[in-house]
Amino acid sequence: MTNVLFVCLGNICRSPMAEVMFKKMVQDDNLQNKIHVSSAAISVEEQGNPPHPGAIAELAKHGLSVGNKTSQPITKAEFDQSDYIIGMDNQNIYYLNQMAPFADRRKIFLCYNIIPGKEGTDIPDPWFDHKFDRTYRQLSETLPKWLDKIKAQLD
Repeated sequence: MTNVLFVCLGNICRSPMAEVMFKKMVQDDNLQNKIHVSSAAISVEEQGNPPHPGAIAELAKHGLSVGNKTSQPITKAEFDQSDYIIGMDNQNIYYLNQMAPFADRRKIFLCYNIIPGKEGTDIPDPWFDHKFDRTYRQLSETLPKWLDKIKAQLD
């Protein structure tokens, strides 16, 4: 089983959107027995809270639901168990590298680094400007590339 963990600051906007979208892609490819998808926060400030209403509404426009997802901070077990820890912006990556056991730092990736020419590009936090449609578009651009990479390593 390949474990993919999406991470953002509070786990109420970008990372739960990525989790839901990626789970749907995994399901569409009938890979749910090979790829496990989850999300977490680098902060505890939103712990236990549901995703932002803007994230819920944007996913609903595309026929997706967050279900009963609530924000959870990343745990040591998730660092150990994850094969890919995908952060949404450079600040997330900085903090993940500070938090991660040394051996697990090799598992940490910036979401946009999968696309040549867009390395280092952030997926901005829509909590500030409420542009959840932008977040959905950016994830729609990056997530298929991550799925292709992971699928290639399954075979």
